[in-house]
Amino acid sequence: MHLPTDAPIPDTPAQRKADRARLVRALNASLAFVLVLAAVFAAQSGFDIRPFTVQPGSAEGLLGILTAPLLHGSIEHLAANATSLLLLGTLAGAVYPKATLRALPLAWVGSGLGAWLLGEAGSHHLGASGLTHGLMFLVMTLGLLRRDRSSIAAAMIAFLLYGGMLLTVLPREAGVSWQAHLGGAVAGVAAAFLFRRSDPLPPRKRYSWEDEEDAELVPLNDELEPPSPRQVPVLWNRPDPRDVQSGVVLRFPPREPPAAE
Repeated sequence: MHLPTDAPIPDTPAQRKADRARLVRALNASLAFVLVLAAVFAAQSGFDIRPFTVQPGSAEGLLGILTAPLLHGSIEHLAANATSLLLLGTLAGAVYPKATLRALPLAWVGSGLGAWLLGEAGSHHLGASGLTHGLMFLVMTLGLLRRDRSSIAAAMIAFLLYGGMLLTVLPREAGVSWQAHLGGAVAGVAAAFLFRRSDPLPPRKRYSWEDEEDAELVPLNDELEPPSPRQVPVLWNRPDPRDVQSGVVLRFPPREPPAAE
């Protein structure tokens, strides 16, 4: 349905160009990170990766909080995380460039801490799946907090693509680090609350029927607005006691009791 309006339309050529440039930057950054993961995976065969994984409860495993997201156990593991990072990273970076940039360190550290604190002793956790969960929960939470059209659309797209991540933060499958997923998800939600105002709200189009409703409300508000006390007419004044004549008390005879039969 088309509604004619004289309000300026925010979708100008300059705005479209800026949106396209932001999308391209987010795609390039996500693709560059995926290529880094592929390069690290190709080099993993040349060294022992266990010291660089998260080892729950051990001091040696703290190093893995910084390095484990770069490592993967198989080509299938890498492909799954690379696809998620490419799609969710592009989506989050295009809609929330500043918030995403600030949330990534929290999701990175949060996923490692989740695995280190909640994982079983003697296990090794690696992979960027905690980072993908952080991006997913960041986009979903920002959609609920901001509630503008682009935020809601981004949250719906993220849920359509990776809504199953809402369940993978719980233990479901052996060999899957749900602890890292949970840590990344918690970090993504926290980052959404912290950085929800980092990116400005998009300009909102105003329709003509909104102006008409506002115009109709103006006289109604004036009519319902009570006048000041000085403008209220005086309907009655207390008379001066000196001008009041003294009254007369009328006495009524007492009622006689009815005669007994």
